[in-house]
Amino acid sequence: MAMLTIAVVGGGAAGLMAAGMAARGGARVLLFEKNQKVGRKLFITGKGRCNVCNDCDAQTVLANVPCNPRFLYSALDAFSPADVKAFFEQEGVPLKTERGNRVFPVSDKAADIIDALYRFVRREGVKLVQEEVCEIATQDARVSGVRTARSFYGADRVIVATGGASYPATGSTGDGYRFAKALGHTVSPARPSLVPLVEAGALCREMMGLSLKNVSVTVFEDNKKVYEDFGEMLFTHFGVSGPLILSASAHMRHFGSKAYRLEIDLKPALDRKTLDKRLLSDFEKHKNSDFINALGELLPRKMIPVVVQASGIDPHAKVNSITKEQRRRLLDTLKAFQVGISGARPISEAIITSGGVSVREISPKTMASKKVDGLFFAGEVLDVDAYTGGFNLQIAWSTGYLAGVSAAQG
Repeated sequence: MAMLTIAVVGGGAAGLMAAGMAARGGARVLLFEKNQKVGRKLFITGKGRCNVCNDCDAQTVLANVPCNPRFLYSALDAFSPADVKAFFEQEGVPLKTERGNRVFPVSDKAADIIDALYRFVRREGVKLVQEEVCEIATQDARVSGVRTARSFYGADRVIVATGGASYPATGSTGDGYRFAKALGHTVSPARPSLVPLVEAGALCREMMGLSLKNVSVTVFEDNKKVYEDFGEMLFTHFGVSGPLILSASAHMRHFGSKAYRLEIDLKPALDRKTLDKRLLSDFEKHKNSDFINALGELLPRKMIPVVVQASGIDPHAKVNSITKEQRRRLLDTLKAFQVGISGARPISEAIITSGGVSVREISPKTMASKKVDGLFFAGEVLDVDAYTGGFNLQIAWSTGYLAGVSAAQG
């Protein structure tokens, strides 16, 4: 039997894994990447450190995938988090596990992950073609190759691993959705996920640039608690950002039909009783001062006027005149500082795209299209996305692996 030719469109996480595995399976593989370098988006994941995966079992991965988790059973079975770790360590990248079972390279350099993938595909004989694919060609309802601005490349199989529509500067410009639609696939609208949030009011603007560490954030959807986490966040001119906020945003999927608010516990290490004692102690020290001048040891300077306003206490009231009821309101503000959220920032600022090619039209056991023979999909172009913690890259590795192996099997 003649050697199969496989075209992989997109040199990101899923595309590199798919290309290398297809070549290892005995196919002749062409990897199409329009950027000067492969893995552009990997450079910025995990703040440039690359959160490779999560050191957990498949069930935990699925529990962190809010959109179509069942579709991933076979992919995770084929290439689990343990397999991902083993793969990179065999490729010469030592790994370490941090809080929340997040796995990073020991070097803290995303470049080491990209270099390892690049070595892998080169060693397996993948040919890198630095041209932009304009169209996936078909003949009699099966793929026949890909067209670029310069040429036509014949192929027996095509794997689409073009990413989503987030961070367009890295090359994720929604090409895969266009290809899929042109070939008769249903594509659910792309929405931003893992994205900064826009405030409904103007409190955050007053604290612009202020970063808070070790705070707890709870998300309420129509007054129902839907998410809670602990970590770091940032106030901006439009609202809130930072790791804690990006994670929270993935749980806010119904802007327009539901109301959202954040409650920030500014002092999660102190219960109300302990915090009240702390307040009384600070108040004793500043009993003859104006209230607004008594919170300097408790809060960052930029936050004091905003918290004072939220508490409803006259900023110039003398501390020794503050009542127990006013102190209770201040405690409420410190333990549940409220920020109304009107929506998310644009998709161009999102780390991940929610939405994509309908998984009902893809075989979960092979990642093959049910509509076009020889067509496969992998990674973020599919309508699956996850919370932060290495789970989105796990989806890329697992679906890329399965698409590559399946496509090479003829």
